[in-house]
Amino acid sequence: MALKPPPISEVLQQMSALVGSPGLRAEVDKGARALAQSALGKLDVVSREEFDAQAAILARTRARVAELEAELEALTREFESLKPQT
Repeated sequence: MALKPPPISEVLQQMSALVGSPGLRAEVDKGARALAQSALGKLDVVSREEFDAQAAILARTRARVAELEAELEALTREFESLKPQT
C-alpha cells in the first residue's frame, strides 16, 4: 500500500517550525513555495474545474452510447425477424 504524502501546507509549517528566525523562515517558506509551484507546473495536470467538466462530458457520452447500443440491438432484432427463414 502506497503512503499518502502530507499536504504541502503541513510540510511548509513543519519547515517553518524547524527554521526558527522569522526572516529566515520567510525566505525558506518563499523558496519552498517556489519549488513546489515549479514542480507542480511541470506535471501534466488539469484544474478541478476542467476535470469536473470532462467527467460530465464523459457521463453524457456513456449515456448516449448506452442509448445507441439499445437502439442497435432493437434494430438488429427487427432485421433478423424480417430475414426469410431457411
